Amino acid sequence: MKLIGPFKQVVTLANLPLRGKLSDEQLEIIEDGGLIVSQNKIQKVGNFEALQSEYPNIEIERIEEEQIVLPAFTDSHTHICFGGNRANDFAMRNAGKTYLEIAESGGGIWSSVQHTRNASEDELLKTLLERINFLIALGITTIEIKSGYGLDVENELKMLRIIKKAQQKTNATLVPTCLSAHLKPRDFEGSNQDYLQYILTEILPKVREENLAKRVDIFIEKSAFLPEESKVFLLKTKDLGFEITVHADQFTAGSSRIAVEVGAKSADHLEATVDEDIEFLAQSETVATALPGASLGLGEKFTPARKLLDAGAILAIASDWNPGSAPMGNLITQASILATFEKLTTAEVLAGITFRSAFALGLEDRGKLESGLKADFVTFKTDNFQNVLYNQGSLKADNVYVDGMKIK
Repeated sequence: MKLIGPFKQVVTLANLPLRGKLSDEQLEIIEDGGLIVSQNKIQKVGNFEALQSEYPNIEIERIEEEQIVLPAFTDSHTHICFGGNRANDFAMRNAGKTYLEIAESGGGIWSSVQHTRNASEDELLKTLLERINFLIALGITTIEIKSGYGLDVENELKMLRIIKKAQQKTNATLVPTCLSAHLKPRDFEGSNQDYLQYILTEILPKVREENLAKRVDIFIEKSAFLPEESKVFLLKTKDLGFEITVHADQFTAGSSRIAVEVGAKSADHLEATVDEDIEFLAQSETVATALPGASLGLGEKFTPARKLLDAGAILAIASDWNPGSAPMGNLITQASILATFEKLTTAEVLAGITFRSAFALGLEDRGKLESGLKADFVTFKTDNFQNVLYNQGSLKADNVYVDGMKIK
């Protein structure tokens, strides 16, 4: 057992509700605070001197410089296992080319599929670990990672096995998700329904057999899979024992409703979500995940985060880091910009990248600095926690802790 501190401010996020809007006045901020950590969990949070007096013989990890501490962040939607680069897509898009024109010229998701299939396992593991370390440096210690650039048995399993190998080489928690239903690959002979059945009969049994992922995702969109065929696939996937999540309402409204109907853990994107579906989401347990990186990468409008929160939805914020539409990867910058455009309080943003995003992954043991929760937290060299979002990602995390041990 050890006492870590003193911190100028301990922002606990304790007692904040899972859903709905939040005011900054609801934040619990302990001045000159400390954390007692034991057996990978937070045991107690309070005033540093009071804790020191209560436990006079406790080991102390003293923080000499003025710092604040927050729960470590969760990025609940990424595609960071990939080969290649799509900088040319970005340049062409900014020059006015359409998605179809970019795809026809050799870009788009299929470009990433080809690069990922051609990359060696060593190369994919190396670049994946580099991206994981980048996220850890931001204070992110729980990271969801999707497959979806393999799109056949061999290469989807290759991606998921690499994510499993990466877990053995990092202190961060990695949450693998099978996104074989990213789109029907060009080299598959058959219909969308045929490909979805191929996933159900050829890919997912092997994923389960090797324990490579417990979650399955699908991209519901005109360019990928249509709503009704997606709903049938999701229900069958659920029957196989997988948790489900959905790429929903990115360009076309309606699929977020399917996510709710099938009991998905989250509906992610939602840039095109209409008001009646906002109400539908708000009355469900399905997390509404905003992906501002995709809005920035594509020049599209943001997820209606303000409306979702006001309606009572559970709002998470994730990076969507991928080689095509969201290449930035900096969750803190993205969340800060989303807050500016959607008028989100600091409390709402912090909740969206901590315990609410962890809930989207089924991880309710983290995201707050409370007794009994996982001791993952991040410190910043500042005297005011508001500076984290105010600086829009330019204020870097100073120390990152996992299970109470400093890893950065």
